[in-house]
Amino acid sequence: MKNMDWDIYRCFMTVVRGGGLTGAVQAMGLSAATIGRRMLELEERTGRALFVRSQTGYTLTSDGRVLFEQLREMEAAARKVENWQEQGDGAVTIRVAAGTWVSWLVAENFPAICTERDSFNIALSTGEARASLAYRESDIGIRAFEPEEAYLASRLIGEVAYAAYRQRNAPGTVERWLAVGEEEARSAYLRWPHEQATGRIVATVTRPRSLLDLARAGAGTAVLPCFVGDLDPLLQRAGEEIALLRHRQWIVMNNEDRHRRDIRAVVDRMTRLLRSHADLFAGKRPRRNAA
Repeated sequence: MKNMDWDIYRCFMTVVRGGGLTGAVQAMGLSAATIGRRMLELEERTGRALFVRSQTGYTLTSDGRVLFEQLREMEAAARKVENWQEQGDGAVTIRVAAGTWVSWLVAENFPAICTERDSFNIALSTGEARASLAYRESDIGIRAFEPEEAYLASRLIGEVAYAAYRQRNAPGTVERWLAVGEEEARSAYLRWPHEQATGRIVATVTRPRSLLDLARAGAGTAVLPCFVGDLDPLLQRAGEEIALLRHRQWIVMNNEDRHRRDIRAVVDRMTRLLRSHADLFAGKRPRRNAA
């Protein structure tokens, strides 16, 4: 294995973190065929089987896990060099990892997180996989469970509620369901239609954001966070809150980074933004939507 291009390693890392080709396609903008060929090439050049391939995605073999850990260490070292260089250039990038809907909320309120007066910029990574900070893949993450890692600091933001939503005043029943495909259904609310509405799913998508668009168009009923569905004037709840899906939410960061001025500023601002929406996150509907 000589003259191995870092791009192929980066592709490998993206496939692993995405759980297969679909997530890597979305992250890298390459075709599934191209990424698949690169993974075969990597296995040929390393002489190791790195993945177990199945209909549900790509799972690492023991050799794949060893390579992944070694590459994460390389990423961490590279990230430290990047931070050092950025600080010298006065243009630090703060990397934030969040799920689809928190990313949406941050984007909608971006000036509350980063202003033209700040000496840093934001790289927002959107995905349903758990935000990992062990090797500096991200500086700040949003998690749906309390972190157990000793190296992480956290702030509890509040609770997140979920319900089923359909187009306001749409005719018919709630039996036409919308869902993210099973391979991409990483979160409990995304798995819910597959577990509770088997045989009644009329459309599947690859990205959670498309559920909102389809529900607004009257295509069917989708499970959404209440802070998304209740804010949308084109939607109404199709039933009560799905209590089993309720969970708490934390902002997490590395202990050794939490006192950095730029990271602390972003964490403080995100905390204010998310807590200002605490009632909506918890499923307390705006007065105009109240029953």
